[in-house]
Amino acid sequence: MRGATAGPSPASFAGGGIQFVISILLFLYIGKWLDSRFGTSPWLLMIGVLVGAVAGFYSFYRRIMSSSRERNGR
Repeated sequence: MRGATAGPSPASFAGGGIQFVISILLFLYIGKWLDSRFGTSPWLLMIGVLVGAVAGFYSFYRRIMSSSRERNGR
């Protein structure tokens, strides 16, 4: 008889949250650097934050969906 799987630990999702914040900060600084280089302030910074948020959200979404598939046995 198989026992129920516990699923991913809360720590793995906390790691996903940290990854989300790091991706936003990374793209924020890249956008800020590009703004200072090209004089387009604040447009590239805002685009960088948006891209970082989308990338972080997508990564977190994939992690959750992968966890869900493993838990359901698919």
